[in-house]
Amino acid sequence: QVQLVESGGGSVQAGGSLRLSCVDSKYAYTWNYMAWFRQAPGKQREAVAGIDSGGSATYRDSVKDRFTISRDNAVNTLYLQMNSLKPEDTAMYYCAAQTSSGAWSNPSNFRGWGQGTQVTVSS
Repeated sequence: QVQLVESGGGSVQAGGSLRLSCVDSKYAYTWNYMAWFRQAPGKQREAVAGIDSGGSATYRDSVKDRFTISRDNAVNTLYLQMNSLKPEDTAMYYCAAQTSSGAWSNPSNFRGWGQGTQVTVSS
């Protein structure tokens, strides 16, 4: 049974920072690729950043140079450091993981999902 648990969300003003964490407490799988997705009310879920088991990262254009994804394989933990936050970053953020190498931006390629952590950025 997959259990990914996110934490670190909250409310900040524009320009602020947050650090999200995602722990796989079950250690049931060896995750090849992990990613952060987000979903704002009334919008589709979108990929924010992804990272493979070797540490190679990919970002959506709107968060490049502001967000940094990282992972600690020893403790099965994924991170997302978010700096210079903007109101448009407001969303529920989800951690996702896959054992294969499917396209990182496609949610259907991910078999493990967390329950989400809310990020709210005020102007």
